[in-house]
Amino acid sequence: MSQLGTKKAEVDLPVRTKYEESRRQKTGVFFKKKVGWLFIIISILAITIFNFYPMVQAFLLSFQSGMGANLEYVGLDNWRRLFGDPTFIAALTNTTIYLLIQVPLMIILALFFSVLLNDPKLKFKSFFRIAIFLPCVTSLVAYSVVFKYLFGIDGIINQFLLNFGFISETVNFLADPFWAKVVIILAITWRWTGYNMIFYLAALQNVDKSIYEAARIDGASSLQQFFQITVPMLKPIILFTSITSTIGTLQIFDEIVNITNGGPGNATISISQYIYNLSFEYTPDFGYASTVSYVIVILVVILSIIQFRVAGEKK
Repeated sequence: MSQLGTKKAEVDLPVRTKYEESRRQKTGVFFKKKVGWLFIIISILAITIFNFYPMVQAFLLSFQSGMGANLEYVGLDNWRRLFGDPTFIAALTNTTIYLLIQVPLMIILALFFSVLLNDPKLKFKSFFRIAIFLPCVTSLVAYSVVFKYLFGIDGIINQFLLNFGFISETVNFLADPFWAKVVIILAITWRWTGYNMIFYLAALQNVDKSIYEAARIDGASSLQQFFQITVPMLKPIILFTSITSTIGTLQIFDEIVNITNGGPGNATISISQYIYNLSFEYTPDFGYASTVSYVIVILVVILSIIQFRVAGEKK
């Protein structure tokens, strides 16, 4: 009997060892999962506290009026007020103009520069890439002030136009509703074109060069290669930059405040500047300011859906 028991114990030993090893593996996996969930929970809490909670509070605030302890529930009055507010309509109109002109212009320029700088035969490519990308790392306030002085009455632009006989007297660009918008659009385009160009350039460098070689053998011109190869290949990146550029333009603030301060009159005021004015410049009305801020959210959602549909994306 003792021999039989010994043999049975010897047979059961590998089984127990495998069982214990399996338990240790399961314990290790469970521990790793707990640690992973710990990091995820910390991120979720941070995002909830600093992003989602303020968004919900701002939405609830949009149904109130006043500030501090004087807040009172007004229902949909703030939303009705939007349609009869001439300053909001001016801000919405100006922001739409910036969006419709600046974003396509910037995307086209970024595509052009990226294709140009992706040419393997081009010399000093690194220099040109840095030169075009450099504006996007400059301070928003600093470059806005520079553009303000460039287009001032005594600025370099006026002096250049006078010296070469393009104008007979100085032009006050920033006091003219049309030219003030042009200056702002030029400023935004100058700063952000290089930022989008880097995305396109990175994507182009991952495109198989044999595709272009085959197209050249088939007799495709450079223009045909651009529209039939480059643009389709860059479609996801173009969609991404279009959405991010749209969001950025809808939130434009620094350039407006530092170049024209919304003037002349409200000819260049943006939605973001109007939100700031409602909160800090005028008699504070945080409820109505929250309502105006949610207009940006609605526009971002609508325009993003449109861009996804135009791009042919299902999601």
